[in-house]
Amino acid sequence: MNNTAELKDLQQQLTLLQQQLRQQGQSVVIVLEGMDAAGKGGLIRRLAWCLDPRGFRVWPTSAPDERERQQHWLQRFWQHMPARGDWALFDRSWYGRVLVERVEQLVPPKVWQQSYRQINDFEQTLAEDGGKIIKIWLEITPQTQLLRFRERYNNPLKQWKLTDEDLRNRARWDDYQQAKTDMLQQTSTAQAPWHVLDANDKQQARLAAFQLLLKELTGLAQTGLLQTESHPDSHFSAAIERFFADDKRQ
Repeated sequence: MNNTAELKDLQQQLTLLQQQLRQQGQSVVIVLEGMDAAGKGGLIRRLAWCLDPRGFRVWPTSAPDERERQQHWLQRFWQHMPARGDWALFDRSWYGRVLVERVEQLVPPKVWQQSYRQINDFEQTLAEDGGKIIKIWLEITPQTQLLRFRERYNNPLKQWKLTDEDLRNRARWDDYQQAKTDMLQQTSTAQAPWHVLDANDKQQARLAAFQLLLKELTGLAQTGLLQTESHPDSHFSAAIERFFADDKRQ
């Protein structure tokens, strides 16, 4: 089976699994992190193509606005947590606190250092409420990043992806690598472990990400940890059967 066919098969499996988890009321939070040009956007598109948009939202994370800066720094993420049965994917996330905000010195060391504990408490609360958290770091080498930057620059349709910020971040590669290492060590917990995927080959990384999601979520179903609370969709089959049986225009 070639990569395209294998990905299509994995997408179909994930579509069915999403429907099952939605009926059971199981919420899912996916955190996607990685260096610039690691392949986050391509992976997100392939997830969005196969998942029911009624129960799947993508939340891109940018710098907080003025109102958000006056609130607790996690509040803007709390309001995007999925309802029961829904999935939320964060394209970058609260981990910006201990990555970009640390490296760019946007907050004092004491602030980002205490954020590790706050993040772990935040994720533990989500897990205790029944949510499933899957955190993915897409790992690439500096050589791969440079190659992808050049491809973007040389392709008029992709030049918009290359920004001054990308170039500035690359100049601080070593700082970001140290921040990433500390992040993985401090926030990979039993309820929300990190999964580091080799993303130097985009196609293989996408396959690995889909396989990971299927493994984590199918395993959740098999261990009986799915939410038992009734979901409105669980009554749909009975309702549709009654609809067909009562339809007088057959």
